[in-house]
Amino acid sequence: MNQSEINKQILNRLNRLEQAIFGGKFEGKTKLKKSLAENFKGATGGLRLLISSPFFNQKRSFGEIKKELDTKHYHYSNQAIQTPLNNLSKSVGPLVGFKESGKKVYAKRK
Repeated sequence: MNQSEINKQILNRLNRLEQAIFGGKFEGKTKLKKSLAENFKGATGGLRLLISSPFFNQKRSFGEIKKELDTKHYHYSNQAIQTPLNNLSKSVGPLVGFKESGKKVYAKRK
């Protein structure tokens, strides 16, 4: 096998992997971000999108979370966001919720 055939085989394998993982061919960063955003539907999906980013690496109040969801085009009522936020911050969830200075804040569970 020459180098050209090896490169074609590697690219074919890579495209099959990307299609299995992302549901289509990878066409740069914008395609990847759009593909990931399409997988996060609803208010819970918006919160999971924020969890997958570094957004929750620091403590966040509900107001900050709602504002960030709005910037990501997840427009839901406070109650529609609060319920999944409470569920995601239970003892087995990816977030931890606690009170700080009388306000509840959320961060990634370590």
